[in-house]
Amino acid sequence: MNSKKKFAVVLAGSGVYDGSEIHESTLAMYAISKNGGEYQIFAPDIDQYHVINHITGEEMSEKRNVLVESARIARGNIKNLKEFKFEEYDAILFPGGFGVAKNLCTFAFDGPNCSVNTDVKTAIKAMHLAKKPIGALCISPALIAKVLGNVKLSIGQDEETAKAISSLGATHINTKHGEIVIDKENKIVTTPCYMLDSSIADVGEGAENLVKAIMDL
Repeated sequence: MNSKKKFAVVLAGSGVYDGSEIHESTLAMYAISKNGGEYQIFAPDIDQYHVINHITGEEMSEKRNVLVESARIARGNIKNLKEFKFEEYDAILFPGGFGVAKNLCTFAFDGPNCSVNTDVKTAIKAMHLAKKPIGALCISPALIAKVLGNVKLSIGQDEETAKAISSLGATHINTKHGEIVIDKENKIVTTPCYMLDSSIADVGEGAENLVKAIMDL
């Protein structure tokens, strides 16, 4: 019998400005593995909203696919989010990065009025209904707030984002480097990571604290 806790890690592409934040993604996977868990990476098979040159910050005239780009971080071992079965996993985890707010939902453009990708919404709701833990790093808690509404979470200390999250019915709690917020009732754990002016060590600490808390839930 395999007693390892199994995490589904959902990515939104590869790179902070148009996909998943690579440090957060990698350090979350490291924390899962280090603490005796295992993971399967998922991403939706959709076009990225756009492609950003990560040196200049400018938009590039090319198209990329979220699943194909996420596969870079997954080292090719990735599944289409459509194939996600909540019965097979103990927890689901969303690293941050602008791709979460551009590809998985439209929070970057529409704020509280954003729409959420169907496969993403289905996965979050299924895990919540099954009372299984949900982890969200950086900007990802905004996605959880949009889908679930009345939950307790944190994106750090950014007032505008916190206000947008509160308008979705969620309770926002300010956090510092490495800190986590645990909503015990809804089994949601969040940490700010690069929503604060963080070092990679801060991000690693937050990811590890989040993963350990999920395992305790």
